[in-house]
Amino acid sequence: MILEIAANSIASALAAQEGGAGRVELCAALELGGLTPSYAQIALSREKLSIPLYILIRPRAGDFLYSDLECETMLRDIEACAKAGCDGVVVGVLDAEGHVDMPRCRSLIAAAGNMGVTFHRAFDLTRDPLSALEDVIALGCERVLTSGAQASAIEGAELIRQLVELAAGRIVVMPGAGVNAENIRTLREITGANEFHASAKRQHASSMRWQPTSLTDMQGGEWRSDVEEIRNIGTALNSVSC
Repeated sequence: MILEIAANSIASALAAQEGGAGRVELCAALELGGLTPSYAQIALSREKLSIPLYILIRPRAGDFLYSDLECETMLRDIEACAKAGCDGVVVGVLDAEGHVDMPRCRSLIAAAGNMGVTFHRAFDLTRDPLSALEDVIALGCERVLTSGAQASAIEGAELIRQLVELAAGRIVVMPGAGVNAENIRTLREITGANEFHASAKRQHASSMRWQPTSLTDMQGGEWRSDVEEIRNIGTALNSVSC
């Protein structure tokens, strides 16, 4: 079983590796659902990590209906990931009716070349997840990240179970959203999934000695993945009998 960590910084990516994660999905702005990180973050993470590194390709927050210009941006980001030696990318585009946008997704996957491709949680906004799974399989994606079309994977566990059964080994169905050490055993038992996605983050205290009383929303320590939390999730996952 594999634990993938959604890392919002190089520090989080290194924490994921130290904590025993099997793979990193690097992104920025987790509070917005994740956006494409800078090229510097991608390149430095690739230099410092020995575990597989996937990059989230998402040009903005909001829905997953993208313009031609946004799709061109994603294509260029994917090309940059390939040049940096990344192992894979995480993509997803929908049409206005809530279906997987097959032509646009095909172009992104073609740009990925030999890199692996995960279809991200745009999947959870599709009109018919069971039909959408067949579309994602037809695209050639190696896995799909899903919360079972609910706010958290534990809430969507029953649909995730159906997706795992429907996939029948043709694609990896990876639960994500709200996954932690307390619920991953239950999630594994209900869904039968073998890969899981978590951020395992906590807020670290700020080292700033000067903190004015105004503009409190601009203060506070950074949020990053925590080594011990990652270890705890991994331990809980590995304690589940197959």
